[in-house]
Amino acid sequence: MGHPPEVTLQEDSKANPSLTAAGCKCGKRPAFRAKDKYSRIIDGKEAEEGEFPWQVSIQLESQHFCGGTILSAWWILTAAHCVVSATMRLDELRVVMGTNDLTSPAIEVREVSSIILHKMFQKTSMNNDIALLLLASPISFSGLKVPICMPPPSSPARWHTCWVAGWGQSDSANQESLETYLMKVPMVISDWEECSKQFSKLTKNMLCAGYMDKSYDACQGDSGGALVCSMKPGKIWYQVGIISWGRSCGQKNIPGIYTSLANYRLWIRNVTQMEGRSYDTKLYKENLRSSQAACPVPGGLGVWALPGLLSSVSLRVILRW
Repeated sequence: MGHPPEVTLQEDSKANPSLTAAGCKCGKRPAFRAKDKYSRIIDGKEAEEGEFPWQVSIQLESQHFCGGTILSAWWILTAAHCVVSATMRLDELRVVMGTNDLTSPAIEVREVSSIILHKMFQKTSMNNDIALLLLASPISFSGLKVPICMPPPSSPARWHTCWVAGWGQSDSANQESLETYLMKVPMVISDWEECSKQFSKLTKNMLCAGYMDKSYDACQGDSGGALVCSMKPGKIWYQVGIISWGRSCGQKNIPGIYTSLANYRLWIRNVTQMEGRSYDTKLYKENLRSSQAACPVPGGLGVWALPGLLSSVSLRVILRW
């Protein structure tokens, strides 16, 4: 990732750390408290605890290879090209969450029961680069594990702030430069027409993002992670894109390419319904509000759970429209 400037982010909530379940609704960051400065490291900036509580590490044989996002208690959103391999064994696949540090002994792990690829994913063009992972057991939300919000039906002409985070390479020339601590860079969504002049295979299912005159970018190992944006300081965060592809990493004035998530709201709804773990935004928020338990933050108390664990796990890869 590129080297971002010193910035100060607004707190998402001034509420007491003992939050209600409603504080755990999508796109909120109950455990994050902004600081005046962030520690600098080469080619990036460390994310603060709880700053990206929807971020997960997708691992094969305990090795990070792609990012993903918590969509609901049962579903992880990622890029299709991350999990399209025919040789990938689901019993070797796991999702790590609730931490910025992949070396932490306190990581939380979930197994994956199904991989659902978009049926029209094209590896050559990277069109429809989206996939869902169905977890074998649900996530218990906390201040460090929060679902991201889907983009609204009518996105703003310009987002207030956008970020990308990941554990990918910090040096595009060094495949051994994968990070073990979550890194972040700021992003600005580019004009689609201008971007299409640089990328001839750009489709309307893609969007471009970068930072003018800077080398900020995602790189190998960041794929599948989220481009998240907010409309106002300290408000709800929405996933606007999925890290997909690009032309090398970190080249000035060359944006990265992301799957445009707004185009897949119906696909996500249909797939999750067909799999029996429906993602319904309205119902989901009502469930969170009606929960008697709090959304716990580090050092706090509270439990959030969904009833009806999977009684059996079917390991398979599925293609869905």
